[in-house]
Amino acid sequence: MNLFYTPDIKDQYYQLDEVESKHCVRVLRLKEDDEIHLIDGKGTLYTAKIIDAHPKRCTVECVEKKEEFGKLDYELHLALAPTKNIDRTEWFLEKCTEIGTSEFTPLLSSHSERKVVKHDRLFKVITSAVKQSLKAYHPKLNELTKFADLVTSDFDGDKFIAHCNPGEKTHLKQLCKPKAKCLVLIGPEGDFSPEEVELAKANGFQEISLGESRLRTETAGVVACNIVSLANY
Repeated sequence: MNLFYTPDIKDQYYQLDEVESKHCVRVLRLKEDDEIHLIDGKGTLYTAKIIDAHPKRCTVECVEKKEEFGKLDYELHLALAPTKNIDRTEWFLEKCTEIGTSEFTPLLSSHSERKVVKHDRLFKVITSAVKQSLKAYHPKLNELTKFADLVTSDFDGDKFIAHCNPGEKTHLKQLCKPKAKCLVLIGPEGDFSPEEVELAKANGFQEISLGESRLRTETAGVVACNIVSLANY
């Protein structure tokens, strides 16, 4: 299946942008009457036929539409402090998009080593993973958000904070409920500060463990995503 991200699609006929047109015609070498698939990122999958294989403005005709294609039974919001090496954060976004995530928030905490992210670049990484994994839903990507702002904001679901500070914690797999909405916080390389953990607890977050191993930030994010996914399998 050749999948193209077309968030502004509305009508029967649609013209791919220059980047997608080049990929369709020059890279994939598709031509008139070939079939492709389009997604709007909101759950609709379109089957389309190429009617003008122009390498800069490829035009297609939509012949079939499926709504809520591959819709998840749960909602997972992952908030993770971006790593100093941004490639590792991009890897996290890619893998968690493939597994199944509804929303991402880059998190700015007191121990964060990276305090700036390029939102457009991260969005493109997610988009590429959406197309690769044949999903019709594009996860929401929020701007870099301060820890205190996120934990004190309203969230209608289960809230968890993963950390390695001393104290008893329950494994996420024991708390994760099927078909639920949840928010999981993953800290930076230096972990969340004790003060941040206390602030999260005061705002309804449950402390969680992701296992006995000490995990890298991006690995912890993927593990949390996989646990939630398996709880809904």
